[in-house]
Amino acid sequence: MVTLQRRNNATAQNPWLSRIQKQFPDLIPPLVAIAIFLAVWQIFTWIPGATLPGPIQVIQDTWILILYPFYDRGGIDKGLFWQVLASLKRVAIGYSLAAVIGISLGIALGMSKSLSKALDPMIQLFRTVPPLAWVPISLAALRQNEPAALFVIFITAIWPILINTAVGVKQIPQDYNNVAKVLQLSRKEYFVNILIPAALPYIFTGLRIAIGLAWLAIIAAEIIMSGIVGIGFFIWDAYQNNNVSEIILALVYIGVIGLILDKCMLWVQSRILPEEQK
Repeated sequence: MVTLQRRNNATAQNPWLSRIQKQFPDLIPPLVAIAIFLAVWQIFTWIPGATLPGPIQVIQDTWILILYPFYDRGGIDKGLFWQVLASLKRVAIGYSLAAVIGISLGIALGMSKSLSKALDPMIQLFRTVPPLAWVPISLAALRQNEPAALFVIFITAIWPILINTAVGVKQIPQDYNNVAKVLQLSRKEYFVNILIPAALPYIFTGLRIAIGLAWLAIIAAEIIMSGIVGIGFFIWDAYQNNNVSEIILALVYIGVIGLILDKCMLWVQSRILPEEQK
């Protein structure tokens, strides 16, 4: 009883902490976990023979990049905001193409068993190829850096969209198809009123997986493009100049942007899908 009273008094004396706990109840555990991770990381860097810098050293080495992400001195000498923005533009183009083609082809595969059987071995073969393995073949085929980079993003992102869309179409209950036949729905009405709504949860699952893969592929895509603005080339350039702290900072940016992209896709999904399909 005394302990509970002390806790209540402490909360009452700290209204800021109480407000944080009420508005962001899930914020405290991740912050604690991050703090523990940073502390363990820093401790390991104090061990003799450690080669990677600790979080304190990373901040000291990259404080200019952290404080001034919007600077632009021309060429590739730009802040991390512009590096990330350039990469996001490439991801947007490659991912959009993958979404359009992946959903369209996935619907076709889901509706046609013969087409699915014909293309399934090829799909299973290509989807296991890592992004870096596509770099030389894309350069050999397209001969230009920018289209080659977009192709790497596209070919990495398309498979989860295609496969999940096909599965969603195949999972449409037979009762729905029977109702469509009884009502004599046109092909357009069947697509709009039955197929798309029923397959939408699977499509969004593929889209969420694909956005993460597309963002991962940007590193492989931009490494092939020398002298351009982009977070992937920024990492490669930092590696060549032995700036390990800049690499670590860029990885933090990549992780945060990837988390934001996933949350944005989840938000769109929550707004489009009916409550019973979430």
